[in-house]
Amino acid sequence: MNSQNIFKIIICLSLLMSLTACVSRDISDLEIKVDEIMARPGGRIEPLPEIKPYEAYTYQSALAEAPNPFKLFFVLSKPEISSDVAVDDGLTPEMEREIKNRNREELEQFELDSLRMVGTLDNEANNWAIVLDPDGVVHRVKVGNYLGANIGKVINIFEDRIELREIVQDSSGRWEEREAALALIEQ
Repeated sequence: MNSQNIFKIIICLSLLMSLTACVSRDISDLEIKVDEIMARPGGRIEPLPEIKPYEAYTYQSALAEAPNPFKLFFVLSKPEISSDVAVDDGLTPEMEREIKNRNREELEQFELDSLRMVGTLDNEANNWAIVLDPDGVVHRVKVGNYLGANIGKVINIFEDRIELREIVQDSSGRWEEREAALALIEQ
């Protein structure tokens, strides 16, 4: 060992000894504080507030011909347009069927960015993607299923992603298709 290493060891030991000198085993002040807190008289705990029972209500106003609160109070209709003017809202017949005449699937209640692809299953008949929703529920998805709030139809499933075709409405009210993807989350 050279003198430089010995010097470093001596400095480290002296620092260590000076740090251990700062430690005190006297905890009398802590014991006094604990005794002071324990000597205080115990307080009374307030009782929990009373929970009012649920009272069911039957809607009777319909008998008095009052308006139904669950019915729209305005009418959604297309404006009257003369036959010589064509309106192009970008909606193809296929898109219209997908928007209007279809039961919604479970994963359509979530935004696409809140869903996570966690894997795939492959057998001779189908190629499945495994998708995790925000509630932690696992779903199997195949080509033709729908994901996300924008009518996202699954068009391809790969090992690393799900490709979708979404139908969205732009700021001018025109419907258009756009491509989207849900990537595999590596864990």
